[in-house]
This record gives sequence, C-alpha cells and structure tokens, in this order.
Amino acid sequence: MKTIGIVGLGVMGASFAMRCKQLGYIVYGIDIDHETIEYALDHDMIDEGDTKGDGSLWKCDMVLLALYPTQLKSWIEQNQKELKPGTLLLEISGVKSNISKELQNILRPDLELLSIHPMCGRESRGIRFADPKIFENANFIIIPLEKNSTKAVVAISAFAKELGCKNIGVLSIEEHDRMIGFLSQLTHVIAVSLMNTHENAHLVEYTGDSFRDLTRIAKINEDMWSELFVLNKEILLDEIDQFMASIQNFRTLLQNEDIDGMKKEFIQSTDRRKKFDQ
Repeated sequence: MKTIGIVGLGVMGASFAMRCKQLGYIVYGIDIDHETIEYALDHDMIDEGDTKGDGSLWKCDMVLLALYPTQLKSWIEQNQKELKPGTLLLEISGVKSNISKELQNILRPDLELLSIHPMCGRESRGIRFADPKIFENANFIIIPLEKNSTKAVVAISAFAKELGCKNIGVLSIEEHDRMIGFLSQLTHVIAVSLMNTHENAHLVEYTGDSFRDLTRIAKINEDMWSELFVLNKEILLDEIDQFMASIQNFRTLLQNEDIDGMKKEFIQSTDRRKKFDQ
C-alpha cells in the first residue's frame, strides 16, 4: 500500500503528504483550492494533484480524508465511485461517535473505512504550516468498528510506526470520545476562556512561559472546533462541569485561606503531571 491519496491539504493533510513522500509513497493530493495544489506541487509535497480527484483516486491503495467532520459524508457519497475495489479509507476527524458508524453505512461493500486519530494536531491552519516532524514520537489511536478487518488494523498500526509514532493504541468510539473530551476539547475550552477573561493586549510585554504555554491552543480554527464541540456536546459539557467543580473547590480553599487544602491540591496535581513527562 505505497500509493496514497490525501483529500484536504490543510496543515494535517499536508503534513501527512510530506511524511509519506519522505517514506517513498506515491502521493496524490486533492484539495478544492487550486492555489493549495500548486503550493504542494511547488514544494514537492505531492507527486500529482487536482481539485476533484476523479483523475487520481482510482490509482490509490489508501485514501486519507483530512476534511472537516461535516464534509465527510458528502465526500464519500460523491466520490466513492472513483475508488477501486479494496481501497482503504482513513478518516482522522477529532470526534467519532456521530460520524464513524454513519460513514460505514453508506460505504460500498468492497471498500473499507477505518477511523484513526494521530494526536499531533497544530493550532495553526493551512498548508504553509505543514510539518512532517509532527508524527515523531506522537501518540496514534485506531478506532475500529465491527466492519473493520484485522488486516486493516494491523496494516495501519504498521503505517503509524512508519510515520514515526511512538504509542499506538486501540480504543472504542466511546472510549475515544470521552478521552478526547478531556485531553483535547476541555483544554481548548480552558485556553479560549482564559484568553477571553480580560482584554489583555497590554500584558504582552510582561507575559512569561506559563501563560504562553497554557494559551498556545487558544489560537483556534473556529470553523473546525465549533463542529467538533457540538458533535461531542454531551461529553464535553460533562467535562466542563467537572472542571468548574474543581475550580470552585479551589476557590473555596483560597477564600478560607486553607493552606493545607491548597497544598494537597498542588501535591496531587504534581504527582499526576509527572506521569505525562515519561
């Protein structure tokens, strides 16, 4: 499976394209923006490219769909006729519950679609921010359904290792979306809320690493993330409620000048954070 088509040459799709080119894949790029295709060709990110894919999709063994979640269904409905039998499709959307099963149901029986989630996204958008190094030592999650074959899961596990990913895990849809609700979506909500707490431009000259690190992901793609939040609404609301309860607990400790209580919170957070340094 050394011929791959990549649909959507934003920061993630183009990063995949660059890495696959480094690994010796034949890479076909598909994007609705002609200038994006020209940029990818000029920078040797892809071997061939076009805005529709009707001239290249049939050549691909694998097709990676790097699209917004709400675009996936219509793309498959309109383009799966162009795919040769046995093609493996990969979708990388950040939420699976309201997407994966529906896509499986409209897919031709001689095709296979596997949901994956490389945990190496970037806050910037667009092909100019693509970087093949983002996969190095990244975590990579595979989210199979009943219709997925063991052969496909094994093949994509090997593909993830080839990309340079370190930890490759397999989760159910429910496990994935609960995990992503906490590790990714809640952290974006916190960063956005922190930046919007005050008008803070006058603090630029005084900020330090703690503020910059905590708010890096507040530079957010409003179109994509609003989709992801709504698709994972119930889980994210629960995570927000739990975070608000934790904030309220800390506020009470501070209000009461409960030094011992605050120290316990600091010790627990330090112990838990150490596990992520490994």
